[in-house]
Amino acid sequence: MLAQPPLSLYVHVPWCVRKCPYCDFNSHEAKEAIPQQAYIDSLCKDLLSELENARSRPLVSIFIGGGTPSLLEAGFFARLISFIGDHFELADDVEITLEANPGTAEAERFNAYRELGINRLSIGIQSFDDLQLQKLGRIHDAMQARNAVALARLAGFDNVNIDMMHGLPGQRSLDALRDLEYALQLNPEHLSWYQLTIEPNTAFYSRPPTLPAEPALDEMQQGGQRLLEMFGFSQYEVSAFAREATLSRHNYNYWKFGDYIGVGAGAHGKMSFPDRDRIVRTRRLKQPAQYLRTERDYVAETSEVSHDERSLEYLMNVLRLRDGFSQTEFEAATGLPFTTVSGRIEGLVEAGMLTVSRAAEAPIITASDRGYRMLNSVLEEFL
Repeated sequence: MLAQPPLSLYVHVPWCVRKCPYCDFNSHEAKEAIPQQAYIDSLCKDLLSELENARSRPLVSIFIGGGTPSLLEAGFFARLISFIGDHFELADDVEITLEANPGTAEAERFNAYRELGINRLSIGIQSFDDLQLQKLGRIHDAMQARNAVALARLAGFDNVNIDMMHGLPGQRSLDALRDLEYALQLNPEHLSWYQLTIEPNTAFYSRPPTLPAEPALDEMQQGGQRLLEMFGFSQYEVSAFAREATLSRHNYNYWKFGDYIGVGAGAHGKMSFPDRDRIVRTRRLKQPAQYLRTERDYVAETSEVSHDERSLEYLMNVLRLRDGFSQTEFEAATGLPFTTVSGRIEGLVEAGMLTVSRAAEAPIITASDRGYRMLNSVLEEFL
């Protein structure tokens, strides 16, 4: 039977200084002054439309992403966080994350963000190589990146994530590992380390750069994982590494197929309704101008996750996690009997792609090391 999972909130800020050539997120260059007052007015109305769906469930996490949220003034976030606190129940240990870019102007606002109750900062550095930063279209340099982390510490942030990429244009394995080591020397609590991929509807897709060959990418991946382990980081998701107890609660809820409200231009959401045996996904109006003009209905698209789709949707998320899932968790998250997938799981176990651990009270199913490297092939078995 479908159960009610934990609830998170995602708030999207769609503006940035410059659109990066690899970025396929809903972000728009701020060619004029950002309409901060109008946008917070729209966000508050959008949030009110979700009160009934929240059903008094506490928010376990809030994630403010973009775009570049740190372009906005502290007063914007003061009103946003106050409004959320006034209308939604918050877990006692709610995680509130703000994405920030390392530009000096944004970093100077870190003190104000921390005073507002934002307790986790995610800094999009991507590389400490100035030449690579130029290729990636970033507007900061390596010195600003280091300063941003230092300023976050001075502001009192004790939970900092650094976003890093590897497999960059012309990058050698030695370069990628040196880049990663620079990030680790800054002593973050969490590190997102992911391979650059070329996505449709990006500048890189139209004019693809020359990326490292597969053997070099494998060497980077294996060397990077060894380096992360040396620095005390554990991999808990495909591209997420954390020290003890500092995993991203917000992203973890995504990967566990939890519920999340998504507000802001282009934001996505997912909500479960056990009493109606429904799982519904939503997408907000994408264009900022259209979102700002709307008075009531901010949802551009609603789609139901059918019974036939639920198994694959769940497994696409949860198998990214190292701690896997149990039969009980599968049934609670999907509302389906475990027999829906048990035969294919047994076949993948026999093929060495999945493992079943019986050390815990309930058997836990996870991807094997081989299955983790070939996750797309594993998931194809459930199509």
